[in-house]
Amino acid sequence: MKKILVTGASGQLGQCLKQQLHNAGNISCYFASKEDLNITDNEAVQRFFSEHNFDFCINTAAYTNVEKAESKQKEAFLINAEGAYSLAKVCKKHNVVLLHISTDYVFDGMAKTPYQEQDPTNPLNVYGASKLKGEQHIGNTWNKHFIIRTSWLYSQYGHNFLNSMLEFAKQKKTLTITTQQKGTPTNANDLARVLVSIIKTGNTRYGVYHFSNQGEATWYDFAKAIFKATGEIDTVNLAKTEHYATFAKRPAYSVMDCMKLKNNLGIGLTDWKVSLKQVINSK
Repeated sequence: MKKILVTGASGQLGQCLKQQLHNAGNISCYFASKEDLNITDNEAVQRFFSEHNFDFCINTAAYTNVEKAESKQKEAFLINAEGAYSLAKVCKKHNVVLLHISTDYVFDGMAKTPYQEQDPTNPLNVYGASKLKGEQHIGNTWNKHFIIRTSWLYSQYGHNFLNSMLEFAKQKKTLTITTQQKGTPTNANDLARVLVSIIKTGNTRYGVYHFSNQGEATWYDFAKAIFKATGEIDTVNLAKTEHYATFAKRPAYSVMDCMKLKNNLGIGLTDWKVSLKQVINSK
């Protein structure tokens, strides 16, 4: 039986993993929230791994507030970089395969075609820089790793763009959504399935991979698709803007090429609009 640790388990991806792993079979799971395991506490991490005999660690723990990270740089790097480093070291010591979640924000958005894994990184904000540093720590520390870069995660759980839009729809507010950025909305349930598939198949083609749903959209496109799928497209006053001031710079284009993951790991890919409807229908 494979024994799995999921860190940051109270977040939306952690909750999606709980759902996926519940019926996975021949798998024993330990879901650790940040209260259960602080990945920035080296001694606690060492002690935790010594007390359990894990085969895999899925690290979903992260500082993800892009705006606040600009003024909370130390905290963002502590969790996203040093926390990842702590896990990589202990996974190496105990021969545990590490699956780590990273982001499309490691790129600067200057590309015109989808980013591949080997493309140069150049994050524009603290969040992206802290996640890239985490990637580098893992890559320099432990070879048995899968770093999965993903983008624009949403699900039926927690605080995310989908749930925010649904709340705004209830309030009948006028919404002005940016067309300034283009990326790919990604269903966190699909990402959870990818992670479970890697574990169940025992694939050892370690390295950096991209995973998102397929296609591309602006945030305005994403909002419009949400309201169309929920039947509220005619009741919400939705406006677009090319200029939307944010404290943190964001890549204008962060669509990712996922063919390496499809070819090396045998993972199927789903169009983002199809996957969005699946989440909405499950709510």
